[in-house]
Amino acid sequence: MQGLQQFLAFTETAKHGSFAAAARESGSAPSTLAKAVMRLEQSLGVKLFHRTTRQVTLTPDGERLYHRCQRVLAEIEDLHADAAGTRAAVTGTLRVDMPIVFGRRVILPLLARLKQQHPGLELDLRLQDGYVDLIKDGIDLAIRVGALQDSSLVARRFASQTLLLVASPAYLEQQGNPSSLRALAQHRAIVFRMPTSGRDRPWQFVQRGHAVTMHPRSELRLNDGEAMVHTALLGLGLAQLPNYMVMDELGDGRLVEVLPSLRPGAMPISAVYPSQRLLPPRVRVALEALSTL
Repeated sequence: MQGLQQFLAFTETAKHGSFAAAARESGSAPSTLAKAVMRLEQSLGVKLFHRTTRQVTLTPDGERLYHRCQRVLAEIEDLHADAAGTRAAVTGTLRVDMPIVFGRRVILPLLARLKQQHPGLELDLRLQDGYVDLIKDGIDLAIRVGALQDSSLVARRFASQTLLLVASPAYLEQQGNPSSLRALAQHRAIVFRMPTSGRDRPWQFVQRGHAVTMHPRSELRLNDGEAMVHTALLGLGLAQLPNYMVMDELGDGRLVEVLPSLRPGAMPISAVYPSQRLLPPRVRVALEALSTL
């Protein structure tokens, strides 16, 4: 299929950043890839790359097409793996990057079960709240919360996260239970300092169908989510935290949700990974396990 070859030439060139690098990887001549991409641009009527003598960079149209090509190629790889029976042998080192608390509470138990199912699988797990460069750091799979910015990665959504505003019963008994967003100004806030920027994460709500962002005045800032849970349990103020972090405390009454009718919308939790022609079995079984959550 000539048309498919043009899309493959485009995808490989976008992934490697130059015709020469893509040619070395695929075993083709740089001129062959360049001509295939040029024919694709002509047939689509758009410019896909900004070209220099040393590298190529995607145009906005190229970015959109590359993102869609990655999804299509991932589906083709799934079909190929099924037909070839590559699911049988799962060996090698699976390198996963994940947020600290979500990783501890949700992902580690899942990967422990996966390891039991596949004894030949080795795990190299990194728990941190900052983003990493998957290609540079050799990461097979990363767990990310919220909207994704890097269109060069393939993403599969497998769960969601909702932020809940919570406080201890003792705090609410002493300070009162706020009945509106305006009333929050009279309360003590426990806020999260974002590791990537050093700024306070704002509180988020939905009121009358509209998203509302609030920057509460706070005398207590923390860069660790579990520490925020503990400080809320100690009655030091209101904290907005992901639902999976406080479900046990809400269930046994040690924490109480505040303004539940104003919860913000759920944020996606996705597994992201570099686009590859043939997805390694170790990554494939991890994605399958995540899809069961």
